[in-house]
This record gives sequence, C-alpha cells and structure tokens, in this order.
Amino acid sequence: MDTLLLKIDTKHISSAGLQVESVLQQKAENLKDRYNLGRKLGQGLFGTTYLCVDKATRKEYACKSIAKQKLVTDDDVEFIRREIRIMHHLAGHPNIISIRGSYEDAVAVHIVMELCTGGELFDRIISKGYYTERQAAEVARIIVSVIESCHSLGVMHRDLKPENFLFVSNEEDAPLKLIDFGLSIFFRQGETFTDVVGSMYYVAPEVLRGNYGQQADAWSAGVIIYILLCGVPPFWADTKQGVFDKVLHGMLEFDADPWTNVSEGAKDLLRKVLVRDPKERLTAHQVLRHPWLEMCSNGTGKTTELNVEHLYKREEMYYK
Repeated sequence: MDTLLLKIDTKHISSAGLQVESVLQQKAENLKDRYNLGRKLGQGLFGTTYLCVDKATRKEYACKSIAKQKLVTDDDVEFIRREIRIMHHLAGHPNIISIRGSYEDAVAVHIVMELCTGGELFDRIISKGYYTERQAAEVARIIVSVIESCHSLGVMHRDLKPENFLFVSNEEDAPLKLIDFGLSIFFRQGETFTDVVGSMYYVAPEVLRGNYGQQADAWSAGVIIYILLCGVPPFWADTKQGVFDKVLHGMLEFDADPWTNVSEGAKDLLRKVLVRDPKERLTAHQVLRHPWLEMCSNGTGKTTELNVEHLYKREEMYYK
C-alpha cells in the first residue's frame, strides 16, 4: 500500500544526508549484545523488520531497524523519536503492539517489539473461507476501540489500514494488534495538522486538503469497516490521483451487490462515519455506541455470509 510522501523541508538536507550523533539522545545498549537478528519479516518506508531472538531466554520478538542514512531531515529524526515515545505511552493496551526496548549503533536505530505471527487481518478472513456480518462487526469493534483508546491518550495514528492490524498467533482467539506508529503524533483537543501523510484508499479528505485533526482516524476506520463488509474500498480508481479525486468528491453507494445482503444498521453507521465534514463525522466513541455495533456485540447481529471475494484480488487492485 502506497504511503503518501511527507512534505520535506529542504533547508535541513545536506548532500551527505543529515549527520546525527544520537537519535535516541541517550547512551543505548548495543542490540547485538542481547539479541540475534534473523530473517526479514517486512519492509516499510524507513525501516526493515527482522525476527529477533533474545540470547538469554530464546524468546522471539520483532525488530524494526531504521538506517540512519535514510534520516535526511530533522523531521525524520523526530519521527523516530516520537514513534518510540508513543509506543511507550500506549504500553499495556491488549490490542496495541508492545515495545520491548530501543537500541542504537553507528548505522541504525532498532526498536524491539512484540512478535505477531498470525498474519494480517484480511489474510485471516480469506483463510477462513467464510465470514458473516456479525464477525465483521466484532472486528470493527476491536479496531474502533483501539482508536478510541489512542485518542483518549492524545495520540493520532494517521496510517490506519488493514496491513497495520496483525494477529498475535494463528490461534482462533488470538488478539488483534495495531502496529506501526511511524506516522503517529501526539495531539491536543482541537489541534490541527497540515502535513499530508497516510495511505491511499484510507486517507481522509481533510488530510488531502492539509487541515485535519484526530477525526481523520475515524474516517480511516470507516473505510476498513466498509471493506470488511463488501471486500472493496468505497472510493477507488485506476490511478492514485483518481483515488484521491474520489475520496474528495465521490459518492458513497449501497445500491449494488453485495450491499443487498448487508443490514441497514451497518449502512447507517458507514453513512455517519464516511462524512467529509469531520465536524459531522461520528467520533470513535460514538461509533462504539452505534446500534449496529451494540446489536452485534450482544450476539443478535446478522449471520448472513458476506461476499468478500474481492479481497482475494486486493493486490491487483490496490498496488497500481
């Protein structure tokens, strides 16, 4: 999934990159004194994630390593520092990835965290081979609950998407965890931001306009819920610019299949979350109290099987 480029202030860039004595601004233990790095698990905009094994306990973790040569601006360095602070700030939540520690050497900064081996959210849905509206609502409730907790602690994630929700293990009842706080930011109530960050399909219209607050996360959650119910995003096109035009101006449609099999309650929630005016949009707290989520959490939601066949083709559609 494409991540929108940050607006870079070129006055901080030198031909050799930004020279950083210490990103963590403290004496840090050497990662390799305590851990062995294993196979590559994933690749992000700045960092590469590896399997990481504690030498003493043999317990496995994930290690996100960020090469210092990629930190070319003061903002880049601040993003790494802020990511670590935010992960410590949110520590203890059952549905947020937990941080183990941070390390630094001459070439990279390393963030050791909980290892999630159960795969991405959509991969789990596909592997089950069946899926109901009630199950979609249960997943939606977890996602929105995490967002509400982040917002109550003054943190906006700013890159909510299915790839950033992982299951801890392959067990049926394994916890779902929110990961990747690389674009996250602390905020105060009423504060607004202008830097355009996020991922295509999930970015809120006010982010594209360069004036937004925490309600941008609620929009992204709405897009995820929409996909959980029908298998495709609400606003999509053949090009990135086409997608952004649809996000800014496209109509929300529920007339065609598979929406005929989805309850009116689910559609009502989406109409109230995927609202372009953030002042009119439901907050995460309000979404959790919407009748559709409350009904499904009480075990009375629809058990009709949903058509999510488009999830099988998401790479073909998403990564043009």
